[in-house]
Amino acid sequence: MELLNRQTLVRKTTNKNGINMKIIRIIIVLLLSPLSALYAAEFKAGAAAVDITPTKLPVLVNGGMFNRFVDKVKTPIFARAIAMTDGKEQVIIIVVDTCMMSRPFLDEVKDLAKKKTGIPVNRILISADHTHSTPSAMGCLGTDADEAYLPFLREKLVEAVASAQAAQEPARIGFARGNAAEFTALRRWIRRSDRVVDDPFGNPTVRANMHAAANWDDVTGESGPEDPDLSLISIQACDGRPIAVLGNFSMHYFSDQDISADYFGLFCEGLKQRIAPETKPGKSTFVGIMSHGCSGDIWRRDYTRPASEWNAKLKIEDYTKGLLDIAMKAYQTIRYRDDADIAMVERRMTLNYRVPDKQRLEWAERIVTAMGDRLPKTTTEVYAREQIILHKQQKTEIVLQALRIGGIGIATTSCETYAITGLKIKAASPLPDNIVIELANGGDGYIPPMDQYLFGGYNTWPARSAGLEVMAEPKITEALIGMLEKVSDRPRREWRLSDGPAAKAILKAKPVAYWRMNEFTGPHAADATGNGHNAVYEREITYYLEGPFSQQFCSEDSVNRAVHFVGGRLRARLGELADHYTISLWLWNGMPNDGRDVSGWFFSRGRDQGLDKYGDHLGIGGRSGNTGHLIFFHGEDMKTATAGNTQIPRWQWQHVVFVRDGRAVRVYLNGQLEIETNVPANFPANLDECFFGGRSDNDSSWEGRLDEIAVFSRALSAREVSRLVVK
Repeated sequence: MELLNRQTLVRKTTNKNGINMKIIRIIIVLLLSPLSALYAAEFKAGAAAVDITPTKLPVLVNGGMFNRFVDKVKTPIFARAIAMTDGKEQVIIIVVDTCMMSRPFLDEVKDLAKKKTGIPVNRILISADHTHSTPSAMGCLGTDADEAYLPFLREKLVEAVASAQAAQEPARIGFARGNAAEFTALRRWIRRSDRVVDDPFGNPTVRANMHAAANWDDVTGESGPEDPDLSLISIQACDGRPIAVLGNFSMHYFSDQDISADYFGLFCEGLKQRIAPETKPGKSTFVGIMSHGCSGDIWRRDYTRPASEWNAKLKIEDYTKGLLDIAMKAYQTIRYRDDADIAMVERRMTLNYRVPDKQRLEWAERIVTAMGDRLPKTTTEVYAREQIILHKQQKTEIVLQALRIGGIGIATTSCETYAITGLKIKAASPLPDNIVIELANGGDGYIPPMDQYLFGGYNTWPARSAGLEVMAEPKITEALIGMLEKVSDRPRREWRLSDGPAAKAILKAKPVAYWRMNEFTGPHAADATGNGHNAVYEREITYYLEGPFSQQFCSEDSVNRAVHFVGGRLRARLGELADHYTISLWLWNGMPNDGRDVSGWFFSRGRDQGLDKYGDHLGIGGRSGNTGHLIFFHGEDMKTATAGNTQIPRWQWQHVVFVRDGRAVRVYLNGQLEIETNVPANFPANLDECFFGGRSDNDSSWEGRLDEIAVFSRALSAREVSRLVVK
């Protein structure tokens, strides 16, 4: 039909005098051809690296609690830029070797860059790589901005925009992803309920904090997931000559001395040496770039391993080499396209600060008045000054951006964003390949997911480093997903965990409810059976931790997910259980076996309204008896508890099946019968609630993970139980 329409149009344009219409026909067909769009939207790119090393020393350096001056340069620092155009849109991405930059400062840079290059301000993306060893470009905590350095940095950033734009040439682009899980880990861990410590305001609120797992006895587990993706966006000239590679990785920083771009800078130089160590005459120099992924709760120390297995003496050069090895393996797999088009949107959003109440403000004013004009010297003074600043400002404007280059999506936050937030955005993006760059277009502090505020800790203490409203993370996440929908002109993906053979075996056994516990957030736990028995998470829960046996419960290359209970529980209403039912679940105990009288109750059938005395209760014993063993009792007298024989190790997944067959009760541990007893099944008719992660009175709540909870309205046989076992 399209060809017929072209032929018709050609005939209609034939001149009755026959004036060279053959040539005219050829021109018209070419203009109407799909190839014409390709020629009109030729993808071009250019890159540049501009030295931003301070020329005057010493300089003020931020990234810590207090100010410090540095007068030595270990490595030069740079602003690295990529400019791209498809003939219609032109965009630029800059990554700067600095801890963070304020939005007002970057708005000035963008205005100047627009005047010099014509690139619209809402098509310029400028981010910090978050090195903690460069001149202070923004005031935060106990450090002010180095006002002598800012004019120099402003000029250099404009130069980077212009230089990258001037270097543009016909190009092609590709994407790759490597798994660098060994190079990143959670630094924020959940403290035990009896090991809560004080915040800077003198209140016992710190249930989770950075590096708390340095002492294993203090903690129950990580507060969230990591993001292992080491992603690469590679740009080449049409002849295959490398122009630039933009990396993205979620690891906070390594820590280096003097003026340094940390591992970010070493990674950039390593890419150059491995991909294009020499520059061809008359051609631009290859530019390697490392952008900061969502790293608010991330560092390189893996606290799941004992201190004896962690190499505290690991050199930054060796760490970077390991990352580069993974990057280069991924780089060799990249396929390129030269027909990439570009779409970009920007949104400015006003968010409130969590300002001090009258009592805290008066406390802060007394401390700041006593300080006079000097900078803070103690943590208390730091946070007192921050309360004054938040009170004066009340709210702020943040900048969000979404960029599509062909099938590649880039989303930005101006905050120190948790890994789970980046995973949410990438999971929902309509595009196949995605990265999330944090600390872009501003430096607006940590934005924990809403559930994390219940646990307190440094990342939640109100300050410019963590002062945005509690709803900031869901607002930003939803906005960015919507913006990715807009630039791709496609709806978001509906994320769900795939079903591996173990999950299929559970579903084949026909449970009345099956909660896979793979949610990014609460309050609902989805029932995978389709029976509509969705359960409810109650408050202190953290989400999307790694669950058991990913290769069995999910399809290949997926990660099974679980939730971690921090005093909360899962409540389900199942009226059809009567006195014949089965519970199958996986547990991961976060408490030391002798940490308290009862290590924790992970299943309870009862009700809050006093009916728990008729219920079944299953947990792990503590120092009051049966330490580390499964324990079961019915009713309200725990002294009647029956215990298993096997001690359950901490921080390891175990499969437990509880079978109630009238008076008969059987409990299996990893497929083996562990408890067998007879207990009256005197359940009242209205006993319709089950709790996972705590008894109905919330006594000795579970501290650890639960996953893959399946409930059957019949008593499974030993053979049926064996079919649910995963090894």
